[in-house]
Amino acid sequence: MGNPGPGASQTVKPPDGGWGWMILIGCFVITGFSYAFPKAVSVYFKELMHDFHIGYSDTAWISSIILAMLYGTGPVCSIVVNRFGCRPVMLVGGLLASTGMILASFSTNITQLYLTAGVVTGLGLALNFQPSLIMLGRYFEKRRPLANGLAAAGSPVFLSALSPLGQVLLDYYGWRGGFLIMGGLLLNCCTCGAVMRPLESRTGSSKDKSEAKEMLPATKADCTSLEMENCEQGGTSNSTKEGGRKKGASRKRKKLLDFSVFRNRGFVIYSISKFILVLGLFVPPIMIVNYAKDTGVPDREAAFLLSIIGFIDIFARPLSGVVAGLDAVRPRVAYFFSFSMLCNGLTDVLSAKAATYTGMIAFCVFFGVTYGMVGALQFEVLMDIVGSQKFPSAIGLLLLIEAFAVLIGPPSAGRLVDTYKNYELIFYMAGSELILSSIFLSAAFFLCLKRGQRKNQKESGEVEEAGCETAGEEDAVPNRQHQGPDIQTGIYNMGV
Repeated sequence: MGNPGPGASQTVKPPDGGWGWMILIGCFVITGFSYAFPKAVSVYFKELMHDFHIGYSDTAWISSIILAMLYGTGPVCSIVVNRFGCRPVMLVGGLLASTGMILASFSTNITQLYLTAGVVTGLGLALNFQPSLIMLGRYFEKRRPLANGLAAAGSPVFLSALSPLGQVLLDYYGWRGGFLIMGGLLLNCCTCGAVMRPLESRTGSSKDKSEAKEMLPATKADCTSLEMENCEQGGTSNSTKEGGRKKGASRKRKKLLDFSVFRNRGFVIYSISKFILVLGLFVPPIMIVNYAKDTGVPDREAAFLLSIIGFIDIFARPLSGVVAGLDAVRPRVAYFFSFSMLCNGLTDVLSAKAATYTGMIAFCVFFGVTYGMVGALQFEVLMDIVGSQKFPSAIGLLLLIEAFAVLIGPPSAGRLVDTYKNYELIFYMAGSELILSSIFLSAAFFLCLKRGQRKNQKESGEVEEAGCETAGEEDAVPNRQHQGPDIQTGIYNMGV
């Protein structure tokens, strides 16, 4: 798949290393909290059901609201990031995430938990998650699939740690003490936000000086350094003013949220597929702990199931990133992503009847592998479709679309369990949704690429025919051929 260079939208070329590794570590931690926290909090659901006299679907809303805020506030995050930058937004987000869990520890009913642990903490995580991905895309280009895979590994690492930690906190301090300590842990998001140094600030001044020196007349080549500065100030004053006016005008014209991404057929296809995917993707890891407890598995062993998923996921995500970066795979990464969804869906369906603890462990192993593949590839595919310039707006709008699916999926699964007292149904439901998403994505991308290929062949034939008829148009033929759709650039050129 083609990949428009980030340099088109940035003044500095992505270094693919250097301080980018610190950005990667920060993104690793943020991704871990953002994706693992809504699942790890399910450890407390049994106690919440007992204290507040509520059902499965009521407690499932807590995870759903966190995920819905993580996704649904995407456009808001895009706007504030474009307005204020990534670092300040992430600092505020870390404070909000921590405050939400601290306030949740004092809740006296489930509604207060929805507002504090759900809305406030979810908003804080959203203000950290999206900017961290944007910064990662700015610092990496050639190594971007690997960087995305390593950053996505934060989710399983934190899931492996937060789930048993939550059970220990629950045993010693109760759910209120556990929420309070979790709120303190979320303050680490502020530290991650502090390392998100803007890439432009590093080399902007030296680059401007070197360009100014190259533009000076040759007669001033023998000036001393002090005279050179005076020459630059006098000789480039007019151009500086004009450049400042142009820069100011471009800032005024800059869109805080670019809706033109919907003109890209690839983005529309991907958005529909992700909506179907999210309906069932998070259901099994959210419900597996309660399922195990209801079958008589002790609490600690039940919580350990999430750790198994997380442990396997740790290795699956980086390896998927490495495979996605191979020359033979990267142009077809959308099909690799579709294959990952298919495997995850089949895992859910084939494991629906796993009623023993051994069977649940086997399910968690296979689910961890396929879930890691999906998690490592989802944002790489999006970056490949829209390019780095439109990625901030594209991810915001995509997350908003996914938010509606998040609000439907887990609560619907909880309602099925409350009504039929049968966990098999939720695995069949989740698996069928992932399989449908996989088939839709691969079929739609294949048809669109074939259509683009036919269009390319048709335009190339017209150019050649025009060149044969008129000899004077020989110089125009290469230019026209260059303007036609380039199938080698794949989905990025599927915009209408």
